[in-house]
Amino acid sequence: MRNKMTITAKGKQARPALVPKMRFPEFREGEAWKGVPLSELVGALDAGVSVNSGDRPATGNEIGILKTSAVTNGIFEPQENKVVFDEAERERVKEPVQGGTIIISRMNTPALVGANAYVETGCKNLYLPDRLWAANAKPDTSMRFVASILGSDKGRAALSKLAKGSSGSMKNITKPDVLAFLVVVPSPAEQQKIAECLCSVDVLMAAQARKVAALKTYKKGLMQQLFPREGETQPRLRFSEFQSDGEWRVLPLAELADKIMVGIASAATHAYREAGVLMLRNQNIKEGKIDDSSLLFIDPAYEMAHKNKRLRAGDVITVRTGYPGLSAVVTERYHNAQCFTSPITRPKKTVLGADYLCAFINSDLGKRFILGAEAGGAQKNVNAGALEALPVCFPNLEEQHRIASCLSSLDTLITAETQKHEALKTHKKGLMQQIFPSLDEVDP
Repeated sequence: MRNKMTITAKGKQARPALVPKMRFPEFREGEAWKGVPLSELVGALDAGVSVNSGDRPATGNEIGILKTSAVTNGIFEPQENKVVFDEAERERVKEPVQGGTIIISRMNTPALVGANAYVETGCKNLYLPDRLWAANAKPDTSMRFVASILGSDKGRAALSKLAKGSSGSMKNITKPDVLAFLVVVPSPAEQQKIAECLCSVDVLMAAQARKVAALKTYKKGLMQQLFPREGETQPRLRFSEFQSDGEWRVLPLAELADKIMVGIASAATHAYREAGVLMLRNQNIKEGKIDDSSLLFIDPAYEMAHKNKRLRAGDVITVRTGYPGLSAVVTERYHNAQCFTSPITRPKKTVLGADYLCAFINSDLGKRFILGAEAGGAQKNVNAGALEALPVCFPNLEEQHRIASCLSSLDTLITAETQKHEALKTHKKGLMQQIFPSLDEVDP
């Protein structure tokens, strides 16, 4: 349904009435939505208590103070994001986090200032810091509806634009600016209907997210069983056909690889092209797979000067910095591609499978060694020397392939369920574009 047009006394078209493109049947002939300041929908914005987050000795009487990082992109995770505050200073805090409120980050980094989240259920003994506001509803206001507007991409972007401050690392939104923030709303009954609709989608998304998380947890536990623990040479869980095969061997990766090297380490920005030779970066390397969403290309002439660095299908490529140690196998698509500074391992095919090696490096056993062997200061990184020294515990090739195949099947399932979760998020985003009118469509 398009926005209805109003007619002036002189017969000229005036500003269109605010009506969403899609409306529930019982409201299709209802009144147009109207823009109102947030102050008409919520009560006063109450900030929390000033908190010194330094280490404190445990007394057994602590109460929780919510971290500002608990409020981001509409997600509220109180149990995992709190610092303790001594019970003796309780008189300085106000009411604990209440259900049915919206929490808004008033002071934060430029990326997070204005972040907000709806609180479904109150949290006993959990209180707000002074960098967060709590907004309570006025009569006839659906706070879940208001939260869906403030938490949308446009709502978040508009709130963050209100932020002020000279510091590049910290911005602040004033209370008058937030209370004057324009929100487009229908009648209370339509607010509630939309809130219930979006809530049902949120329930599906949450269930799907839990399913993905459960599968990832299952995989993590399975890998802990399929690979030996530190100091052991046999796994706790073994496929039946290999249970009598005896202990696994342990050798440094340098003895199991034809080559361990680092990708192109010289500046390459001048050689970037719209098309040419594929160039993988650390951000393209995910656990067990290569992400092709942001590939670069380099000039073939520049690449020819580094032809000895070319990737081969079956190489294992490892993140050097950021998430050091995360590894993926190079597939046929990336054969003869290049990578930027990432360590490359070319295992000896007669003794070590690439998929098994990748899974081993990504296992807890591999991660512990890699993280312990990191070089550098605050920004850790993995070099070829660390990989060369990695003690690899491995069975015969047939059992390696069986383990890798099992984990690959699980990865496929996780990917499929993750895609379902992403599809639900896309569906919700598209739904919101249909059931909310846009002020952008209205003449100022």
